[in-house]
Amino acid sequence: MNKYADIIHLSRPKSTHPPMSLNNRSFQFAPFSALTGYDEKIKETARITSSKIDLTEEEKLKLNDKLEWLKENINRNPEVTITYFVADKKKSGGSYQKITGNIRRIDKVGKCLVFRDKTKVFLDDIIKVEGNIFRDMV
Repeated sequence: MNKYADIIHLSRPKSTHPPMSLNNRSFQFAPFSALTGYDEKIKETARITSSKIDLTEEEKLKLNDKLEWLKENINRNPEVTITYFVADKKKSGGSYQKITGNIRRIDKVGKCLVFRDKTKVFLDDIIKVEGNIFRDMV
């Protein structure tokens, strides 16, 4: 009647291999990703970058005035906050960063500001310069 009646009461066969640990056994049921790196690509594509802001001529003149004032008063060890654009290494666009510190020098040849901690910010990437030193600016 029952097609398994002849084997239902037999003992389970013994394996010649040692039993697998539960930890190793669980790896058999771990998710499998057939497309390696696909999730990272999706996250990278979804990451938002900003476009570089083009300053108006008036804004460029104000910025240049502040940089010249900074150059003339560099001996006062000015602390400034610079907002600048950092291009993204993986896709078009980038992000805006702020750095606060004391200016060591303005490198006209390299076209960058050099801070005391040797951080360099390129002049073409700067959109805003702020600091207490500019209160004295006429």
